Amino acid sequence: MFCVAGSTLAAPDHDQDEDRVKAELKAQIGETDVDHGPAFHFHGKTYPNKKAFIDSGARCSTRHVTDYEQRLHDEDATRYRNERLLSGLAATQGTGSVLIPVWVHVINNGAGLANGDIPQIQIDGQIAVLNSAFASTPFRFALVLNGVTRTTNAAWYAMTPGTAAETQAKTALRRGGAGTLNLYTANPGQGLLGWATFPADYSNAPNRDGVVVLFSSLPGGEAAPYNLGDTGTHEVGHWLGLYHTFQGGCSTTGDQVTDTPAERSAAFGCPNGRDSCVGKKFTGLDPITNFMDYTDDSCMVQFSGAQTSRADAQHALYRSVP
Repeated sequence: MFCVAGSTLAAPDHDQDEDRVKAELKAQIGETDVDHGPAFHFHGKTYPNKKAFIDSGARCSTRHVTDYEQRLHDEDATRYRNERLLSGLAATQGTGSVLIPVWVHVINNGAGLANGDIPQIQIDGQIAVLNSAFASTPFRFALVLNGVTRTTNAAWYAMTPGTAAETQAKTALRRGGAGTLNLYTANPGQGLLGWATFPADYSNAPNRDGVVVLFSSLPGGEAAPYNLGDTGTHEVGHWLGLYHTFQGGCSTTGDQVTDTPAERSAAFGCPNGRDSCVGKKFTGLDPITNFMDYTDDSCMVQFSGAQTSRADAQHALYRSVP
């Protein structure tokens, strides 16, 4: 995923590249909890335990947003909300008032479920999961008429973020504008579960916009414990401008919303009672049931009110045109 343009440079130091990737992952995910659990088998790979899977970065490969970039986007969102209030409007649009059209692009390696050629019932199930997860927000999701494409392409099927395969697939398949959700199902390389682009990314790279998920993470798939469709929910959260609940660790800004308690690092499994940021300024247990953490699908059940307001502002600013 990391390259240097120019043919006159010395060959890259792969050890340094690997060290940099590890450092970036550590900065994004944080120091995860000790795990004495059994080996974790997922996506054809075996990890010493679930912690090792989370630490690998495979749970979510959405890019990390710097503090500076966060501040810029949040200033825009705050200005938008204030303008709505000054105009006599509610800070957040009404529940279910924003319809998001959805295209689903099924990228497979041949016919049959084993090759990623998922049936329509799983696609419908994923749309239902999104509508359930976002039920208390302004957003509802509807599959466009004839809005499912099916493509057999081995390279696209195994695409990873930032690669030529991803660019080629999205350039060929993407439909609609900034406000149209393009959901790509595939079998990403490196054991990845999924990734997404943020709303503010659209203007600079519209053809790269969208959400990519492991095909077997859709409802009824075999990617347990991530097979109830909430990888899709998590990544659509990013697509609407939400950060991980553990963003920034035990800092005052964290994920830029006020009602998700600070969290030192990504949670995994379903660790009830976890409280990783302690002290007078940190109130409340970790938000392990929030869709923007890294817990199992069965543990995730909610977005917070402030997350809803943030997503609404981000959508209005960057994704208001379908």
